Amino acid sequence: MEISLTAPCCTPIQAAPLSETDAEELAGMLKALADPVRLRLLSFIAATENGEACACDLTEPAGRSQATVSHHLSQLTQVGILEREQRGKWAWFTLDRDRLAGICAAVCATSSD
Repeated sequence: MEISLTAPCCTPIQAAPLSETDAEELAGMLKALADPVRLRLLSFIAATENGEACACDLTEPAGRSQATVSHHLSQLTQVGILEREQRGKWAWFTLDRDRLAGICAAVCATSSD
C-alpha cells in the first residue's frame, strides 16, 4: 500500500475545538505513533489477513528483539491504538480501528467558517 503524505488522511469534518483533556489524550496517542518502529508494527498488523498478529511473529519483520517489540506494542496498547489478547503464553494484537479513525478525525477536523 502506498501512502500519500500530501493527501488528507480523511474527509475534514466540522467539529468543536478540542478540550484540554481531549488535546492531552490525542497528544499521547500521537506521541505513541511518532515512532517509526511503532508505525511499522501497526502496518504489519493491519496487513494481516485477519487483522491480528502474535507478538512472536513481529520480531523478524520489525528487525528488533522480542523485548523491544513488546515494549512498542505495550506503548500502543496503553494509548488504546492496539487491543491485546492473551492466548496461552502468547499475546495477540489487533488494531482498534475506531480509535485510529478518531485520531484521524481529530487531526483533520475543520470549522465551516
